[in-house]
Amino acid sequence: MMKFFHLIRKKLLDEGNLKRYLMYAIGEILLVVIGILIALQINNWNQANSDSRLLMNI
Repeated sequence: MMKFFHLIRKKLLDEGNLKRYLMYAIGEILLVVIGILIALQINNWNQANSDSRLLMNI
C-alpha cells in the first residue's frame, strides 16, 4: 500500500503539478488526523465503560 502512495506522490511531483500534490498531501494529513480522533473517541468510550462497570461493582 505504501508503494502505491509513493508512486502517486512521485507522479504528481514529476508532472510539476504542485497544486495537485499539495491537495493530495493535505488529504493524507486529514486522513491521519481523522484516524487519530476516531482512536481517541474509542479509547474514551472504553474508559467510560470501564469506569461505569467499576462503579456498579462498588
